[in-house]
Amino acid sequence: MLHFCLSIVLSFSILIFSGCKEHKDNKVTIDFSQKDITNYRINQDSANTFKVAISAMISPKRTFVYYQELLEYLSKKNNCKIFLEQRKTYQEVNALIESGEIDFAFICSGAYVELSSKCKIDIIAVPVMNGSSTYQAYIIANKKSKINCFEDFKGKSFAYTDLLSNSGRLYSQKRLMEIGYIDKHFFSSIVYSNAHDNSIRLVNNGIVDGATVDGLIYNYIQSHNPEEISNIKIIEKSEKYAIPPIVSRTDKKKKLEKIRNSILQMADDKEGAAILSKLMIDRFVVGYDSSYKTIRNIRNIVNK
Repeated sequence: MLHFCLSIVLSFSILIFSGCKEHKDNKVTIDFSQKDITNYRINQDSANTFKVAISAMISPKRTFVYYQELLEYLSKKNNCKIFLEQRKTYQEVNALIESGEIDFAFICSGAYVELSSKCKIDIIAVPVMNGSSTYQAYIIANKKSKINCFEDFKGKSFAYTDLLSNSGRLYSQKRLMEIGYIDKHFFSSIVYSNAHDNSIRLVNNGIVDGATVDGLIYNYIQSHNPEEISNIKIIEKSEKYAIPPIVSRTDKKKKLEKIRNSILQMADDKEGAAILSKLMIDRFVVGYDSSYKTIRNIRNIVNK
């Protein structure tokens, strides 16, 4: 049986500026004070119990729906209990991994690069989507705007996903450096949406002028909920980056051996393949740290 421990959940209704908090440098953050899914207390010590976290690349309600079947499948295949934890920020999920409080996690590429600089991390697997284990950042704007290139965002409002996000922040910071700016001197205001689909919704509804988002998530929404991007145009796409991985702390390797094998073999199993198809994933394959060199270089440049 799969149990879910959802620690922080974002209400979809909080996508208006009255639901945001102002911070220094004209930055605002979506309010996560409302919780609407039950929390479960769990036994963290059982050898047959696994705790998994998923960085909020998509909003918590969507994460629950998208990953529920996958985690239930792994639970059944390994005759174990899997508990899902979520946190508002990528850094909070990284902290859970670093401290050993969770066994494995689905995290973004930028968060992986940050985490691997602090502790020993193994890549359990990476997804192959549409034949590739890469993705792109998309810079988007509302169709009704006169924004046609990145430079047109000067003096406009802009949405980031998370401080550690590659496609949701680092890429746009790299672009700003290329044209001789930093964000607080370029954008009129900055929103931290805490999830790529939230950023997409902010742009689609005309609440902010633009955003930088994960192309995989944009493409998924385009395929399954096209009305949610009906008012959006893509201004530019980044180079290709190594796809977000599933990771664990190195000392969890032995405990996770069967889980890892189940993940890597999902596409060869009828039930597993059907679940992956819903997520637009071809299969999971072995991943390598060296694939994240480009993102690591961007992080180092931006954080100087």
